[in-house]
Amino acid sequence: MQMQTPKVMWISLSLSLLFFTACADNAPAGKATRNVDPTAALTAQVQKNATAEAAAVSEGAEQQVSGGGRENPNFLNGIDDKNRGDKVGKVQFSGSIQNRTGKLYLLETEGRNVAAIDSVTLVNGKFDFGSVEVGRGFYGLGFEPTKKTGEIIMNPDEPVLKIDFQNARLISGGTDSQENQGWFAYRGAEGANKNQVRQLYKQGKGQEEETKRKVKLKEDELAQTQHKFIRDYPGTYLAKFLTWKQPRFIGDKGTFLSDLDVSDNSLIRSMALPDRIQSMMRTFSGGKDSGFLSCIDLVKASCEENPIVLEFVLYNMLDGFYNTGKETICQYILDNYIFDEDCGANLSDVIRQRAQGIINLRVGNTPPSFRISDVNGKTVDLSEEVAKNKYTLVMFWASWCHKCEQEIPNLVPMYNDLNPKGFGVIGISVDQQKAAWTKAIADNQIPWSNVSQLKGWDAPITDDYKITQTPTYFLLDNQGKIVLKPERWFEIQRYLQSRL
Repeated sequence: MQMQTPKVMWISLSLSLLFFTACADNAPAGKATRNVDPTAALTAQVQKNATAEAAAVSEGAEQQVSGGGRENPNFLNGIDDKNRGDKVGKVQFSGSIQNRTGKLYLLETEGRNVAAIDSVTLVNGKFDFGSVEVGRGFYGLGFEPTKKTGEIIMNPDEPVLKIDFQNARLISGGTDSQENQGWFAYRGAEGANKNQVRQLYKQGKGQEEETKRKVKLKEDELAQTQHKFIRDYPGTYLAKFLTWKQPRFIGDKGTFLSDLDVSDNSLIRSMALPDRIQSMMRTFSGGKDSGFLSCIDLVKASCEENPIVLEFVLYNMLDGFYNTGKETICQYILDNYIFDEDCGANLSDVIRQRAQGIINLRVGNTPPSFRISDVNGKTVDLSEEVAKNKYTLVMFWASWCHKCEQEIPNLVPMYNDLNPKGFGVIGISVDQQKAAWTKAIADNQIPWSNVSQLKGWDAPITDDYKITQTPTYFLLDNQGKIVLKPERWFEIQRYLQSRL
């Protein structure tokens, strides 16, 4: 399967690491600003001593604590009276982006989910959002209302924020903001560390134990990097966020989330909590449904005192399990925690509406309809198409998807054979370039209707259908209900043989 690279979408708990490997292919007014180079910050401040510190940590003993957990030697508490809890207030936000025109959007984040809260027009590369009311946390910046290009920290403790971005990638720039000086530098350090880990895995095939040892050292190095930034930027949201990166207690799922203050709403304006839950699932579930259910119950119990955080984690888990094909686990969350009359009593209608979006994509239900232009500019209406056929296959694909290249040669003759009997197909491309899309249609001699919004993974239709990989199939009956969600073409053929 062709997997989507990380996209801006509703908070998706990336549990895919647990299940399968797919085929390939983030200040006071009046002061002058100064440039911050994250690579230089890493080299000068962190990398020279991180390895030695990490080795010392690895050799140190872990202290046993009550409940079966152990003190994590990589944990450092950077939460104090200054940054504890959430804080809502006004921030005057302005800056510049070299060689850029058009609209700039400020996006509120909840994990991976983003929503535009304001927009301005860049004038000679400068922008000014004026005074914006925000809570502590990460906010996105982008050139489209639903797409995050860069990420910044906004904190009412810094009521004036000015950033002069180096370029339209929005990953670094000149600023007097302590929060963002630290964030730009840390992000560079973390990126370098993760690249090194990827290289270790790539080069370590057949040497699993040695690779595991080296990766652990890199993980410990990253923890020491986090410690340095916690010490260098005390009292900031960044210090708190980096504290959340490491659990205080390890080795026992009952205490794995115990260091998190779930009354702090700023938890949801970062990926720290979703990442912690993902780590919990990976460490303690054993990859079994019973293990996942046990972890889910603990997460719910840990977060239920704050309905805002509870909704955040419930949908996180629901979305993540759906995206990895664990629909029975999704049903458990829906039945026991979202739509249950007792457990779901304090939840808002918003999470139920979001959950309904997943329910609609299950077999027996009706997925979202759509009207999208085909290669010739003609509008294709799903509801009209399904009414014409006994069965209609909705196929998400892409010109660059190698798995699609293997499936299409089998689907074409099947379509030609079964189309006269009432079988239709609508291809939905997640391409961005029309030329590549139309060439793939011609090269593969695809006879069925093909539509695309030409926005890649950011296309609204991919959000509606929660598409994270290609190909993805939905087989609909003539009432528009899903009757099959196959993974391969021959499953479709087998289903239709006895029905057409």
